[in-house]
Amino acid sequence: MIYSRVSGTGSYLPSKVLTNYDIEKMVDTSHEWIFSRTGIAERHIATEHESTCDLAEQAALAALNKACAHTSDIDLIVFATTTADQVFPSSACLLQERLNISGSPAFDVQAVCAGFMYAIDIADKFIRTGGATKALVIGAETFSRIIDWKDRATCVLFGDGAGAMVLEASDEPGIHATHLHADGQYKDLLSVPAGVGTNGYSHMLNGSAFTQMKGSEVFKIAVKCMKDVADEVLSSTHISLDEVDWFVPHQANYRIINAIASKLGMPMDKVVLTVENHGNTSAASIPLAFDTAVRDGRIKSGQKVLIEGFGGGFTWGASLITC
Repeated sequence: MIYSRVSGTGSYLPSKVLTNYDIEKMVDTSHEWIFSRTGIAERHIATEHESTCDLAEQAALAALNKACAHTSDIDLIVFATTTADQVFPSSACLLQERLNISGSPAFDVQAVCAGFMYAIDIADKFIRTGGATKALVIGAETFSRIIDWKDRATCVLFGDGAGAMVLEASDEPGIHATHLHADGQYKDLLSVPAGVGTNGYSHMLNGSAFTQMKGSEVFKIAVKCMKDVADEVLSSTHISLDEVDWFVPHQANYRIINAIASKLGMPMDKVVLTVENHGNTSAASIPLAFDTAVRDGRIKSGQKVLIEGFGGGFTWGASLITC
């Protein structure tokens, strides 16, 4: 039987850092107010000359290097993003050209902050069914470009970045299982209510298409859904929470992460946290945090890692991985 395993990880953050003290000068807020409610102290912001694909390229090269893989080895690219460089071609195709890869499937996935969960499941299924042997899975965002920097409710939360994983065929399971869900009835609680296919396109052109969120409602649903899907994945794999070495959740904010860990019974010293320095980087959040923990030595070969994400739609999912 064919499985997929993670053979390399990489990440990239823009050099520009926006601290809470910087945001104090932009809206009526304070470092203390932001940090106490979100756990965020700073976030990285792409410059006007940096695109989503620029960030993704650096993360991809780092992951390929970690996997000891050449670009010619890649036969699938799945790119999760909400902030594509162009309407089309896809960011995956733009990245494919930069990496001098041709012929293999390359496409984008849009599930906002759960996008990487969707992307990794798709790549896993391609490999398990023989459709690919080595896949590059990307989560990258320039989310700052769909934020109203005068809206205190959202501007304090988000940042930019990219993360990547290389998945390759294996005789033993690396990705044990992934479970995905969505429920469109909650579409108005977290959205950018504009798009090419509606009259909202005019809002995109005049720069007023921004993220809107009803925070307290999102919090309640996110905590329940992420707790439930984690239980679902563990149950399906017959692996107990005690056997999980690390929990890498979507880095939305500290309060959500802490609430999920508490409901799961997962001690916080087994939770990978990067939200303080990265903010919420949407589809980049999980692979960024995962790579950070790999490179600082926390996540080691042979350990079991639970990852999960929750995003607008609503979309959510979880995966159990043996590294």
